[in-house]
Amino acid sequence: MISVDSLMVHKLIKQALSEDIGTGDITTNSIISQEKTIEAKFNSREDGILAGLPVAEIIFKILDENIEFIALLKDGDKMIKGQDIVIVKGSARAILTGERVALNFLQRMSAIATMTNKFQEAIKPYKAKIADTRKTCPNFRIFEKYSVQIGGGIPHRFGLDNAVMIKDNHIQAVGSIQEAVKLAKQNISFTTKIEVETENINQVSEALESGADIIMLDNMSVEEMKKAVELINNRKITEVSGNVSLETVNLIASCGVDYISASAITAKAGIIDIGLDM
Repeated sequence: MISVDSLMVHKLIKQALSEDIGTGDITTNSIISQEKTIEAKFNSREDGILAGLPVAEIIFKILDENIEFIALLKDGDKMIKGQDIVIVKGSARAILTGERVALNFLQRMSAIATMTNKFQEAIKPYKAKIADTRKTCPNFRIFEKYSVQIGGGIPHRFGLDNAVMIKDNHIQAVGSIQEAVKLAKQNISFTTKIEVETENINQVSEALESGADIIMLDNMSVEEMKKAVELINNRKITEVSGNVSLETVNLIASCGVDYISASAITAKAGIIDIGLDM
């Protein structure tokens, strides 16, 4: 499970605040007194799945630990246009200074959760689960993968150190799938899974024989995917990647695969419009 309560998350949030604030919020600090307190509400301007509330709370608590953060919803809840999400009370300076960074996280994370949920809903009643990819925004990966999880998807490997994934360039570099898997097994722990990217039935057969744990069907036609799933016959975990969209994902899931990884759930999510009202 991906958590947003970690040292990494706090460090990244502090970096985001530093990027935005710089040496100080000269507008707020020049016109708002230190003693001034306010109450403000985060409000959804459109429907969607909420994600990022714990991050928003951390932002305000970093700026002023006495800020009162009252969540009216929780991550994973459906937001309705016009609905209040959170009430924040306390230092006007802290709330106004942290507003934009908090909104940036909430808007982006909620959009990813919403997009993931759309993909997952689109593949009912098939067994497949939607997964993300490593095509994430630099320094935002943990927030994106957490949001995928909130939207009902399954986070893929977090980074290069989580699992062996032998792709086409790796295969070309060493000569064959068999050789690549053999070398990997010689140099990793027996507890680490090995995934092989395949582009045709011949490569699927080779991946099966090599002893890989997961076989990815990359950019295959629906007919090829069906043949591959039949050949694998539940002996290995199957994953599909490439040309996955809301329009194609149901047909892909109908082939009987276990997982469908889609960069679109993060790369094309955009934002959900959320605002802060005094």
